[in-house]
Amino acid sequence: MRLNQKVAIVTGASQGIGEGIIRTFAREGARVIVADVNKELGEQLVQELSEARIEAHFVETDVSKEDQVKALIAKTVDIFGGVDILVNNAAVTVRKSVEDTTFEEWQQILGVNLTGAFLCSKYVIPEMKKRGGGAIVNIASWHAEKTITRLAAYAASKGGLTALTRQMSLDLGPHNIRVNAVCPSTVDTPLLEKTFASLEDPEEAFNQTLQFQPFGRIGTVDDIANACLFMVSDEASYVSGQTLMVDGAAINKIARPLMFD
Repeated sequence: MRLNQKVAIVTGASQGIGEGIIRTFAREGARVIVADVNKELGEQLVQELSEARIEAHFVETDVSKEDQVKALIAKTVDIFGGVDILVNNAAVTVRKSVEDTTFEEWQQILGVNLTGAFLCSKYVIPEMKKRGGGAIVNIASWHAEKTITRLAAYAASKGGLTALTRQMSLDLGPHNIRVNAVCPSTVDTPLLEKTFASLEDPEEAFNQTLQFQPFGRIGTVDDIANACLFMVSDEASYVSGQTLMVDGAAINKIARPLMFD
């Protein structure tokens, strides 16, 4: 039980990577808060965990809204008495260039992906200080380092998230609060399936994607969740301000899948 009785908030946690993180943390003994805008899926996940005698609660939260983030932290403290772990995972995207991205789309993507992490961190930090420390993990992306065409707002938000990670680690180190980023590449999630389905030839797009994976497979939610588990565990007690690529070395390939260009 590497997280025995720790209290963890994971945003964007009703499915995909967030769900995988929740399940992994719960398996390791954490008491978890599932924060998401998708009430139906979030409550289904909490019900399943509760039936397995895992302490879990759902809090409907749009992380781009300050009042909802404040309510999320307050409810967590009310339920569990404090917060030890925060994973800023909530994210949205559109496939558009700067020229084609509307101002509303830009605001939404930066609002969820970057401002959301800022808000959740801002209001959880005082609670972590009361506990004598904590761990924050920001789920960024390999698009913070290398990217593809027509992903302007998303790449900007994830690049900002890794910069924020480095800066926060300096301010929070004296308070024993560690801040790190985990950067997934292509991961098998419902969002990826939706992306492939929207293309003219989904099967060819998937095959081209595999060609750029040195391990011959795309990532799983467990790959990302296990990296997060390490980052929030005591085993990483001297790790902060770092960006961990969990991409199977794919970022080292220059070319990108043609179907996405």
